[in-house]
Amino acid sequence: MTTENLLSGSGESQMTHPAPQEQSPDSGLKVPEKFKNPETGEIRVDSLLKSYLALEKKLSARGSHAPDHAEDYCIECAHGLFEPDTEINARLHQKGFNQEQAQEVYDLAAERMIPMILDVAAEFEAERQLARLKDHFGGEEKWREVSQQLLTFGKKNLPADVLTGLAGSYEGVMALYKMMGGEAKDAMPSPRAEVKASVSENELYSMMRKPEYWKEKDPSMIDKVTKGFQNLYGR
Repeated sequence: MTTENLLSGSGESQMTHPAPQEQSPDSGLKVPEKFKNPETGEIRVDSLLKSYLALEKKLSARGSHAPDHAEDYCIECAHGLFEPDTEINARLHQKGFNQEQAQEVYDLAAERMIPMILDVAAEFEAERQLARLKDHFGGEEKWREVSQQLLTFGKKNLPADVLTGLAGSYEGVMALYKMMGGEAKDAMPSPRAEVKASVSENELYSMMRKPEYWKEKDPSMIDKVTKGFQNLYGR
């Protein structure tokens, strides 16, 4: 640090240096208390070494190398889609895959397969429920006619998300059909005030917006909504 001697009158600068400070060997290091001697505060090297060796052993067990045998892979398949395959494990071992890499292969397979399985299941379920509707209304031609009427009615009277939810299941379509008065009358009955119902129309619409109805298709929720509209509009 440069300082100026104001008393000398010479205006010359002089250099001054702070005295060096002694630092302890573990200065700046945060050593856990379990590695310190409780009486002297000194670092217990033996405990520190044992902990390091244990950590090294644990990391080595995980390893960056393939296990000795393909049977030594410990693959987790908690999703339940498939189980570890001995032939696949043998091929992974032949390629030198370690435990982590082998697990990643299985995880990626599940990540790709789950959406595909869900899509296939949803498509199969949709076809099954469509077949039920065609059978209920007397064939494909009759169903095509009724479905257009339901779609027109739904667009006119229901919010888009509610209509989408109803159209996604057999029970939902039948509820929509009953709302339109399809089984009893060609038009929706007008004297609704005379019908004593425990649930109002707004409450039913609110229930239909819930994921349990339009997404999860909870049977109890669907049944409650269906019966609610039956009470309002008659069967």
